[in-house]
Amino acid sequence: MEAIAETEEHQTPVMTADLGKAQLFQEAAMVTGQSFEAEGLEIESVTLTSAEPVPPIPPIPPIPPAAAPQPQALPDAPLQLAALQDVPIQSFPREEKAPALPACDAEIEMSASAAAAAMVQLELTAPCQADAQFTLHHNGMMFSAITDTDGTWSMQVPALTQNAVFIAAFDNGEGAVATADVDTLDYYDRYVVQWQGRSGMQIHAMEYGADYGEQGHVWFDAARDVSSAATGEGGFLLRLGDGVIEETTLMVEVYTFPTRNALREGEVQVSLETEINAANCGRDIEAQALIKPGAGEISARDLTMAIPDCDAVGDFLVLKNLYEDLKIARN
Repeated sequence: MEAIAETEEHQTPVMTADLGKAQLFQEAAMVTGQSFEAEGLEIESVTLTSAEPVPPIPPIPPIPPAAAPQPQALPDAPLQLAALQDVPIQSFPREEKAPALPACDAEIEMSASAAAAAMVQLELTAPCQADAQFTLHHNGMMFSAITDTDGTWSMQVPALTQNAVFIAAFDNGEGAVATADVDTLDYYDRYVVQWQGRSGMQIHAMEYGADYGEQGHVWFDAARDVSSAATGEGGFLLRLGDGVIEETTLMVEVYTFPTRNALREGEVQVSLETEINAANCGRDIEAQALIKPGAGEISARDLTMAIPDCDAVGDFLVLKNLYEDLKIARN
């Protein structure tokens, strides 16, 4: 049909016309059975139903990175060199040395003086041996001791001979000697045990039939003091020994009874006991017993004891026949 307007590509034409006559002709044809051609139809207009194609979106051009700030060129100027002036050093500082401590050359001195109950008061002065350990020797008896911060030490020590000699020996070979006359020594009996370390040795004296824990049972935990013997009431016990290392410290216990000036007659039983502890259980321990009976001569006896296994810790071994019993007559 020539009356149809040409359309652009991709468009769908829609025709609109005055259909009054055409519709009449079609109805008449249907009635008469004749065919006809729809001539003379006038196209009033053409309406497009699709919009024109959208042109593609062009790509966004890349945004160039912001330019970093560029250093400004220095103005052309002559370069000037600067230098410190050389200053001569007059002298280097010298290290000041601390003054040397004066060499300690003070002598060790010890004095001894007789005291009550056949004891001897010892006074030791060793200015160069502050807090130092030494060994005190006296007639076969020995024990460890330590000076104080001033290098001094003092102690009352039982005498074992009338003409008593005491020697203080330090580990560096230095020492001192002191002597004292003890006129009252014959009035007292002395029982001594000495050992090294934690052997658990203990002297127990049962005076006048006393039992353990009763009045008259004299030992480390009920030791009494010098006044008991000096007044004749009974004996006393003294433990000596102080060392830096317990396992190597020399220890001694001394029991003294006033045999010749006792206030009552009777008997005294003296025994040596060893407490089984963690340090000595299952071992053989060594000790030495000394006896000074009044006017008699001193005697010594070496001891070696086999301590039971550690299952027996807390028990005691008792040596009853080591010391002879004392028989006290009324004086």
